[in-house]
Amino acid sequence: MSAQNLLVELFVEELPPKALKKLGEAFSFALFESLKAQGLTGTDSVVTPYASPRRLAVHITAVAAQADDKRQSQKLMPVSVGYDANGKPTAALLKKLAPLGYDADNIPTLKHASDGKAEALFLDILVPGMGLEGGLKKAIEETLGKLPIPKVMTYPNPSGEGWETVNFVRPAHGLIALHGADVVPVSVLGLQAGRMTQGHRFEARVDPVAITNADCYALQMADEGAVIASFAERRAEIVRQLQDAAAPLGLRPIEDDALLDEVTALVERPNVLVGKFEEAFLEVPQECLILTMKANQKYFPLLDAAGKLTNRFLIVSNISPADASAVIQGNERVVRPRLADAKFFFDQDRKRTLESRVLGLAKVVYHNKLGSQGERVERVRAIAFAIAHELRDLPGAGLADRAALLAKGDLLTDMVGEFPELQGIMGRYYAAHDGEDELVAEAIEDHYKPRFAGDELPRSDVGVCVALADKLETLVGLFSIGEKPTGDKDPFALRRHALGIIRMLMEKNLPLDVNRLLEIGAKPFASVDVEALQEALYLFIYERLAGMLRDQGYRANEVDAVLSLRPSVLAEVPKRLNAVRSFAALTESESLAAANKRVGNILKKAEGEVGSTADPARCVEDAEKALFAALGEIAPRADTAFESGDYTASLQALAALKAPVDAFFDNVMVNADDPALKANRLALLNQLHRTMNQVADLSRLAA
Repeated sequence: MSAQNLLVELFVEELPPKALKKLGEAFSFALFESLKAQGLTGTDSVVTPYASPRRLAVHITAVAAQADDKRQSQKLMPVSVGYDANGKPTAALLKKLAPLGYDADNIPTLKHASDGKAEALFLDILVPGMGLEGGLKKAIEETLGKLPIPKVMTYPNPSGEGWETVNFVRPAHGLIALHGADVVPVSVLGLQAGRMTQGHRFEARVDPVAITNADCYALQMADEGAVIASFAERRAEIVRQLQDAAAPLGLRPIEDDALLDEVTALVERPNVLVGKFEEAFLEVPQECLILTMKANQKYFPLLDAAGKLTNRFLIVSNISPADASAVIQGNERVVRPRLADAKFFFDQDRKRTLESRVLGLAKVVYHNKLGSQGERVERVRAIAFAIAHELRDLPGAGLADRAALLAKGDLLTDMVGEFPELQGIMGRYYAAHDGEDELVAEAIEDHYKPRFAGDELPRSDVGVCVALADKLETLVGLFSIGEKPTGDKDPFALRRHALGIIRMLMEKNLPLDVNRLLEIGAKPFASVDVEALQEALYLFIYERLAGMLRDQGYRANEVDAVLSLRPSVLAEVPKRLNAVRSFAALTESESLAAANKRVGNILKKAEGEVGSTADPARCVEDAEKALFAALGEIAPRADTAFESGDYTASLQALAALKAPVDAFFDNVMVNADDPALKANRLALLNQLHRTMNQVADLSRLAA
């Protein structure tokens, strides 16, 4: 049987919708990789994954019925064990050869080669290629073991043999394995492979569906089974229908990729319908209504051109009746109590002010080693107030203190109790209702920002102060009790908090010193080794910064050159990086970077204290006189540009040093026999090193 296309489908009960996309991809590509490792796929094999609520499937082109035989060199044993002192084969060697079908006559064909430790004996053998039946069974079993399933179900073996059970994410009821039009007779999970599967529960035209051959799968499932088997195609169809349903109304569906993936995993043949609810519910904040529709009902709320919620929503149904009115009315009836609950929570919460809830935070545990949320609020207040003073924003300090006081108050509201995702958002609404300053209300919502990569930053300086304070308090507090991230584990999202601080400092161009911020953050905590904590957090923040900058496209050596100087004002880092990139483009940069590295090494090896300034009277060689003169002319220009924040001009000025630096190293012996001469030359190099490395450590650019 020649190479043909392969189809494998596992028919199961409804799979977890939030995991379906990942399961489908993992099933397809793990199966392919296993077949590839066994030599059963071609170099041009193409993998097409399929995943619907009740099936995981894959189509792979150019799969062989039998893998090619392969020659393998098998290690037998060390030469010292295989031969005795007289060079005769030992019994151990003959015993090793026997099960392989070889005897003493084959000993001359053995190879002698090192195995990395000693000389060993190797036998060249021909390994028969794996047949598709055995290879596919192995591939499916390996694949099922690798699927990203946190918890499996245990259920009776479908084969009905004895009391045996099998384990899988959901009970499996069918298995298809087709090589072209032929069934591959494999058995897994107690299922014997065939060509039969089931289509849509209610709308399949044929039941069961008999798949003719591997290449007919998607077409037959759509035509006979009323199922769009491809996750990607089904998702695209939902997007198309959502747009088509919203366009005549002059509205647009809310964009939510996670919701779209989940709904795609809930339906086999989507049918989008338009529903509506009473306009009176629009008095409730739209974030509440949107969340309840998305989270509880999997609906797509419709927004107007201004992004304001309307009383229309889209339903992605799994059935397509001739008259959809009953489906629409049923969904409208179901969503109404959900919206009524949201309205009730909103109305009840507004009967008490945020400030009246603050005392209750003393009874809410934040961390058993860090006290209550009430204690945490006081720490955040102190930090936010101090940050505002660092920014010399005295009016803002009072507002930041007020916002920090109220920021966690909405944790005790009914709405946030029902929808924790709305914390901060509801605080803004309730603060506005209580008559708080608009900046305070905004800061209550914004103090959680940025919540994820790419999220927007706080809108005002007041919000920035509280957001910085909240994240600093979290980092300092949890680091102080040893709750640091390890490996890929970061239960308190401390890496995200650090990145949030970095983004605010850089993108808001804040003139705040990181060391000073960490000092402010540690102050409200008693019994903390501030110095050790500051160093640990400083390194943690700069590790996150380095990774973020590399992700933004800066080269590793550019990032290393800037961050090795540990600039404490992060707002300057992008300017320094751009200056380094401009410098690296100069023809003189490579030579100067290499010279800088050489200077650094010389200064490290120097014994005793090196002077900071050379004495021109002790410059005897023409080359060192020229370098001293060049430094005297160029260093002030570079220093002035550096002090004014023009880092690009500061580094560009160094280009003129190339010729005198090259001449110095070509003609001057630094380690002269005369101690005074040597000391002066080291001082001259110290001057050069200091001038060159104000913006970045240029030696890091050297090849």
